[in-house]
Amino acid sequence: MKIERILSIVLLLLERKKVSSSEFAKMFEVTPRTIFRDIETITKAGIPITSSPGVNGGFSIMERYKFEKKIFTQAEILVLILGLNSIHSTVSSNEVLNAIAKVKSLISEDENRLVDKLIAIDPSPWFGSTHVKPPELGQIRTAIEEDRLITFEYLDPFEGMTPLELTIEPCRLVLKNSVWYMQGFCTDKGGFRMFKVSRISSLVTHHDTFRKRQIEDEVLDITEKEIIHLTLLFDQSLIPYMSEYCGENNIRLYEGAKWIAKFPFIPNDHGYTHLLSFGDKCECIEPEHVRSELTKRIEGIHKIYST
Repeated sequence: MKIERILSIVLLLLERKKVSSSEFAKMFEVTPRTIFRDIETITKAGIPITSSPGVNGGFSIMERYKFEKKIFTQAEILVLILGLNSIHSTVSSNEVLNAIAKVKSLISEDENRLVDKLIAIDPSPWFGSTHVKPPELGQIRTAIEEDRLITFEYLDPFEGMTPLELTIEPCRLVLKNSVWYMQGFCTDKGGFRMFKVSRISSLVTHHDTFRKRQIEDEVLDITEKEIIHLTLLFDQSLIPYMSEYCGENNIRLYEGAKWIAKFPFIPNDHGYTHLLSFGDKCECIEPEHVRSELTKRIEGIHKIYST
């Protein structure tokens, strides 16, 4: 930890003109005295650090000191920073912060300001909860790193509203559309599964460890259910959405202002709610069982509002 902290201090000083001991102490969760000892170690290693007293004082690296940056081109450095910033927007970790500081030290302050202007990354949704980092995320990550079994209750909408108690060998975390999932081997059902982290509760990490299994990449289907394709007849006002959701190759003009789409669909409550949200701008042509279920749900809604 001390070596990582010292390296981070050096790289931060390369990136910024001046940093105070109290700012360093807060950043690394140590005392100012520890920071002074780290600065002394850095100075003994031959890196010229100067200090200035007062309210606006702090530590800085002498201007003539240069950092070797030939390993990356300027364009590659900009790509690295943008990528790390996108990760940091969804993962709060000291490792990511340290990595960002290290890479930023390779370019000038003007170039850093340019990066900030190029792209703004905000993973929060337009509406609803802004909670994109479930509290269980850190605990799961630690269990993955230490190969420890975990037990939790999981609410699976495909299997009713009663939480299932499962024991899992956690393999990796998956971030998809700003939502966290965990891939793991279910010891109860004997196979790999994907779990939405926000549906996990009562999480317990065991002392028991396990031998890592070969991760099956094909299990990254987060639905674990077979997707069917519907034929939808829709109004041209939905073209922007259908093009994005289905792909431009899967929509075509039918007649007049009507279009046809091959629409990927999972036959569950969420899927039917999604279809009904199109209102009178969309009609399911086939398959017949989906059309019948939509009719049933529409009649149920009509019954509620007609009484």
